[in-house]
Amino acid sequence: VLIALYENETTFEPRFVDLADPGARAELEQLWPFVRFPVLRDRARNQVVPESSVIIEYLAQHHPGPVALLPADPERALETRFQDRFYDVYLHEPMQKIVGDRLRPAGEHDPHGVARAKQLIETAYGVVERQMATRTWAAGDAFSLADCAAAPALHYANRVHPLGETHRNAAAFLARLEARPSFKRVLAEAEPYFDLFPG
Repeated sequence: VLIALYENETTFEPRFVDLADPGARAELEQLWPFVRFPVLRDRARNQVVPESSVIIEYLAQHHPGPVALLPADPERALETRFQDRFYDVYLHEPMQKIVGDRLRPAGEHDPHGVARAKQLIETAYGVVERQMATRTWAAGDAFSLADCAAAPALHYANRVHPLGETHRNAAAFLARLEARPSFKRVLAEAEPYFDLFPG
């Protein structure tokens, strides 16, 4: 969501929620009972919008900027939404499985689950490798909602399960994403917390 906000220079007030703080946790729970983020609170429209993809589409509808992150053409929009889901389900989720396992106490690891997660990531890398042979961005020639999903998914997946020499197109795509000013800014803001990531 931050990538989308920075792409369009959308004015917003960030709130960093420490889930260990009972008051902050309770406040988030009132907005979204699942206590997950990101959550957008649009006071002007009295709306609470959870989930990254939905927030980005909501911003495009109600607070549009110069960068159209979802194409107007229905077929291209469908491909963009598919790629958004692809990166979330087949890269981000298995990456989180590996990270979560590394954070577990001794004796509570899930080697079978981690092996399955790595297999999913490898399969996803293969798909990305083939697609990026003919594309600049995740859904084609224009930076989009799909790239907002691809950037963190590919960046952190590469940290826990490196792309390697066999995925040069995917690695070049990751380099383009990391060079994009909006994602560079997100990474710079996250840098103080990189030591907490069990890569």
